[in-house]
Amino acid sequence: TEPISYPDWASYTLGVFICLSCSGIHRNIPNISKVKSLRMDHWDEAQVQFLEQHGNAVAKATYEAHIPIYYYQPTHADCQVLREQWIRAKYERKEFTEPGRQLPYSNGLKEGILWKRGRDNGQFLPRKFLLSEQDGCLKYFAKPDAKEPKINIKIDTINATFQPVKIRNPNGLQISYLKDNKTRNIFLYHGDGKEIVDWFNAIRAVQVHYLKVAFPVASDSEVRDHLRKFLKEGYMEKTGPRQREAFKKRWFTLDHRRLMYFKDPLDAFAKGEVFMGSREHGYSVTQGLPAGAQGSFSWQYGLTIVTPDREYLFTCETESDQQDWIAAFSQVIEQPMTPQEYASKCQEGVHFSPPAPAHQSHNREN
Repeated sequence: TEPISYPDWASYTLGVFICLSCSGIHRNIPNISKVKSLRMDHWDEAQVQFLEQHGNAVAKATYEAHIPIYYYQPTHADCQVLREQWIRAKYERKEFTEPGRQLPYSNGLKEGILWKRGRDNGQFLPRKFLLSEQDGCLKYFAKPDAKEPKINIKIDTINATFQPVKIRNPNGLQISYLKDNKTRNIFLYHGDGKEIVDWFNAIRAVQVHYLKVAFPVASDSEVRDHLRKFLKEGYMEKTGPRQREAFKKRWFTLDHRRLMYFKDPLDAFAKGEVFMGSREHGYSVTQGLPAGAQGSFSWQYGLTIVTPDREYLFTCETESDQQDWIAAFSQVIEQPMTPQEYASKCQEGVHFSPPAPAHQSHNREN
C-alpha cells in the first residue's frame, strides 16, 4: 500500500511489500507490523504463504477502503511525519476500514496549542489555535484566555504544507494565507506527530467543504486537485525590470499561481510576488535569458518568464534546478485559469511590488 517500486522489505504480519524507508516506520509499530528483508532474512513456508494469500492489493482494499477525499495520502517523497502517520492511521488505528467513521479531524472544529515562530524575533512560543468550519476561518490567540484572536485567517486562502527542513523541526508546518491580498507565512510545529498531521488534515477537511460549495458539480477527484499546495521552492537569482541591475539571490516560492520571493526562507512576508496566468492569457516560460540582458549574475542557467506586462529574468545554480523550475512554471501556465483566479488577478494588479506597509520595514525591490 506504500508508493514503492521494487520493494526489498515486507511485513509478514500485514502481508504487504514495503520500501526501505517505510520499513523503518513499520519497525516502530511491532505490535502491528513485523518486517523482514526479502533478500537477507530467512522466510519460513508459512510466512511465504501468508504473503501469497495477501499482498498490497488485498491490504489496500481492507485498510484504505474508505479514505476521505480530503485526507492527504503521502508519497515516498513526503516527509517522515506524514508517512509515519499515514501508516499508523491505516494499520494501527484502522481509520479507513469502515464507512462513515467519525475521525478526529473531520468534524470541522479543532482547538489546541501549537508552537508558533515569532515574526520578528524568530522564537517559537505556544499559541492557542482554533479552526472553525462554521466561521470559515483559522484563528490564533496571543494568550490562552484572550477574547479576540491575533489573526483571523479565511479558510479558502490557506495553503498548509509541511516544511521540516526549512523550519528545522521534524513536525514543522507552514501556513500561508492571503492578508490584504498579499501572502503571509506563519511557521508552526507540535511535539506530537499525530497532532500536527491531524491539524493538517482538519484544515483540508474544512477546505473540501468550501470547495464543494464553490464547485458544486465537481467530482471528488477535481475537488482534491483544487486543494492548494506548493509546486516548487528554492533559490534563484533575479534582476530588476530594466534588466541591467545586478542579479540578487533570493528564496522563491511558487504557490499555485503566485510566484513570491523572500530574502530569507522564514520571512513572514514576501518582498514581492507576481501572478502566473495561463498561456492563453499571454504567459510563457523559456529557457535562457534575452540577448539584451546586461545585469551581472553568478549563476549560469537562466530562464525567462513572459507576462502581458513584462519579462522576468532569473538564473539558477544548476541545470537541474533550471529544468525543475521550467517544468513547475509550465505546469501552471498550461492550466486554464478559473473564473476565481482571473478575478483574483484583476483585483491584484501588482507584479513584484512590496506587499507590506512601510512600518513593516521591508525595502522595495523591483
